[in-house]
Amino acid sequence: MTRRGCHLCDLALSMLEREAERRPLRVVLIDVDADAVLLRRYDLRVPVVRAAGRDVCEGMIMPLQLRAALDEVAALRG
Repeated sequence: MTRRGCHLCDLALSMLEREAERRPLRVVLIDVDADAVLLRRYDLRVPVVRAAGRDVCEGMIMPLQLRAALDEVAALRG
């Protein structure tokens, strides 16, 4: 979950792109400002990284935090 002009969103995207170089990962950007329901849910939380249908990181995301969350999701998926 992202929005235009969000520097934290840009940083999260860069981290996701780096993670995509080391694991199978498809990054889909969803603009919360384009949907009233998403805006109510995620407005002050962006960026939010979702994986396997759940929110795994949000706000000021750190690289190790993101990697650990993605590792956890991968382990659960087998």
